[in-house]
Amino acid sequence: MTTDTGTPPLAGVTVLELGTMYAAPTAGRMLRDFGARVVKVEDPRTGDFARQWTPQHEGLSLGFARLNSGKESVGIDLRRPEGRDLVRRLAAKVDVVVESFRPGRLEDWGLGYDTLSAENPGLVLTRVSGFGQTGPYRARPGFGTVAETASGYAYVNGWPETPPTSPPFGFADSIAGLSAAFGTTTALFNRSRTGRGDVVDVALYEPLMFILGDLIVNYTATGFIQERVGNGSGSASPRGIYQAADGQWLSIAASNQTIALRLFDAMGRPEFKDDPKFATNVARMANNEELQEHVSEWVAQRPRADVLADLDAHEVVAAPVNDARDIVEDPHFRERTLVELAGTRLGRVLVPGPVLHMGSYAGPVYEGVPAIGEHTESALTGLLGLPPDEIARLGSSDVVGPTPVRAA
Repeated sequence: MTTDTGTPPLAGVTVLELGTMYAAPTAGRMLRDFGARVVKVEDPRTGDFARQWTPQHEGLSLGFARLNSGKESVGIDLRRPEGRDLVRRLAAKVDVVVESFRPGRLEDWGLGYDTLSAENPGLVLTRVSGFGQTGPYRARPGFGTVAETASGYAYVNGWPETPPTSPPFGFADSIAGLSAAFGTTTALFNRSRTGRGDVVDVALYEPLMFILGDLIVNYTATGFIQERVGNGSGSASPRGIYQAADGQWLSIAASNQTIALRLFDAMGRPEFKDDPKFATNVARMANNEELQEHVSEWVAQRPRADVLADLDAHEVVAAPVNDARDIVEDPHFRERTLVELAGTRLGRVLVPGPVLHMGSYAGPVYEGVPAIGEHTESALTGLLGLPPDEIARLGSSDVVGPTPVRAA
């Protein structure tokens, strides 16, 4: 990975990624985005199941490509004792191991933290699982959909007349992956002071439960159970998604007092600022349905572009409801957010780049998606010093995978 300017902040950090599917590989991508070398261990025959996700183009899973660009793939069969021994030896040479097995699996394989840290005291072991390494549910399997329902998110997502709703993408997994990356870098920072590694324990549902806001504290303080409120927040008004005269949609978030008053000016209804029904947020929430009708009627009178221009002139927080085409064609996102994924069979495609920006680092280059086991030989040679004949022996016994032609 190269950059235009600046040294990546995680340069020199090597990550052994044992995670599959979504959350743990997301953590690996976050670390790679900021300069870490990520060596991904895959089953040498089938690879990460995410390679089978749809949509696919030219035989390449778009989701796998997005999360695993720039990583190295090493094919090791963890079902075999020799394969587990290779992973143990690799863990002794790296800074971080990221894994997403069910709690207890690593220990059953002789790869628990006590074993790994005995050989590598500075190792950070980041563990992502459905319900965490402790608690009554620790042994339960978990995917994002389960986290979205167990956390309380699905219950409050949607409209009063619709069923609880999970999102059509890996919401819980992505947030857990971001949290795992944050935990990893926190542990690495602490290691720089103490010299000791640590265990980072991320449950899929916990980061999502945190972002639900006041749902839990409200119930424990007042006994109130939040229900589905559609596009409202349940805490501030007016806020929502509205349809303009041309059929296009936009959002308005007048979530504090100053912005609400500016919105009333933009609407040509300055009298609302002194109306007892709308003068304060508490009053607006009590009369939210009536106020939302006023806002909806105002937005519906003109095309979206005109409404947004007026809102912008009044410094009201608002944005169009974008689809994928809108995002790709937007000059702001093209300049700041979207980056090209090059060197693949997908052609010239764009993906969202790093989730944050640093003044001293221009960001990574996204190029190539590894085939299963593409870097087996180079990684085992470089990290473990294995001679070619030993790698060939392991390959002939199917402990490690061959080095195929790049799949991307």
